[in-house]
Amino acid sequence: MSQKSLIRGIGTVAAISIIIGNVIGTGVFLKARVMTCNVGSPDWVLIAWFVAGLLSLTGALTYAELSAMKPFAGGEYVFLRDAYGNLWSFLYGWMQMFIAKTGSQAAVAVTFAIGLNDFLDGQLKQSVLETSLLGFRYEVTSLQLIAVGAIAFFTVLNLASVSLSGQIATILTFIKIGLIFFVAFGAFVWASGSFSNFFMAASSGTCEGVNDTVRYGSASYSFISGFGAAVLGALWGYDGWNNLTLVAGEVKKPEKNIPLALIGGTLAIILLYLLANFAYFYVLSPAEIASVSKDSSVAKEVVSRFSGGLFAGLSVSIFTIGLMLSSIGTLHTSILTGARVPFAMAQDGLMFSSLGKLTEKTRVPYISILFQGFWASILALSGSFDKLTDYVIFGSWIFYALVTSSVFVFRRRLPQANRPYKVFGYPFVPLIFLIGASLLLINTLISTPFQALAGIFLILLGLPVYYYLAKSENRI
Repeated sequence: MSQKSLIRGIGTVAAISIIIGNVIGTGVFLKARVMTCNVGSPDWVLIAWFVAGLLSLTGALTYAELSAMKPFAGGEYVFLRDAYGNLWSFLYGWMQMFIAKTGSQAAVAVTFAIGLNDFLDGQLKQSVLETSLLGFRYEVTSLQLIAVGAIAFFTVLNLASVSLSGQIATILTFIKIGLIFFVAFGAFVWASGSFSNFFMAASSGTCEGVNDTVRYGSASYSFISGFGAAVLGALWGYDGWNNLTLVAGEVKKPEKNIPLALIGGTLAIILLYLLANFAYFYVLSPAEIASVSKDSSVAKEVVSRFSGGLFAGLSVSIFTIGLMLSSIGTLHTSILTGARVPFAMAQDGLMFSSLGKLTEKTRVPYISILFQGFWASILALSGSFDKLTDYVIFGSWIFYALVTSSVFVFRRRLPQANRPYKVFGYPFVPLIFLIGASLLLINTLISTPFQALAGIFLILLGLPVYYYLAKSENRI
């Protein structure tokens, strides 16, 4: 079955919504605390967000050329396959299927459950099962079951037409944007703030759980390491700008809409993130931000200080509900985009053929969607998703760099190929991304070698599966 059997039902607004909806999750509401501890002052926090945004934009500009040239389901998988062969594309797909995508889906589903529990004053959390497996204590809570329910609900929702999924993504994305504007507007209208906060430092902040080597003011602190850690934290907040490429085979007028969505969506996110962080520092001093509990969020602390137009308690309730909707918005777009990777792999015979099946009417890869939902639910119940996603960050950036470098391969190998959009500032823009990615990988390998090597190990676990499927003539 060819990829042309997919329906191009995602328009311009829905495409932009997928970008923004995938990126804006909880990072913009949580990361200000750690980043303030990393660099110590508001100006450097804002610079870190800006640098990470520019780095993401250079990637988006490059991906725009690749996607407009090859607008097929699977996106990054297709670019890697055509540039570097089946092995690299398979390892990318393996990581997405079993760790990166499904792990992040489990994480945001549990975040939604935790938010719902907080909103109901902790009444939801109960222990459902406690046991010991191989000497390790294992517990299933009601929050994990709620997370599985959320995964199941949006999995079923994504079995509908892709145009409906795009419309839902648009609605949830407007809620995300509205939440940021609610926090920013309220900070300047309903909270008592001061621009003098921008001239203070965070040396007296508690910085709970932040390593001394990247904590401003500690004896072992290095600004280069601290700023690098802040940029890394900001990049986590920007992660997901690339996900539109995964559904490129279902975007209307891909030669126009994909570049527009990638570039326009990334620029919009940069502005929204800078606005939100500017509002945080207007209301709270750097020391206050650095002292926020690691189990809370800076945005929630800002909202709790609202008064006048809205009662503080009501403001916190609105924010909490908005944060839950933001989480499920990310879950929805992640399920929508992620299922296209195993579908594309199955089309090439590099994954079980059943994953390439489409529904007769709506033409969506229903087996891939169902499998993805099942595995994400397993990860949510296991509680292992946090470790898995931490481990795979290093591997993810290896693949980001490889995908970006493929633009040079295609320019040399396919000089006459139709390129509806050519990356602005070529070759310097993709080179900037590659340099930034290289520095990030080196910094990660030095600062957290165990996580980096564990990520590589998890990816390489796919090798035996690759060789089995590559040689097998009787795929399921």
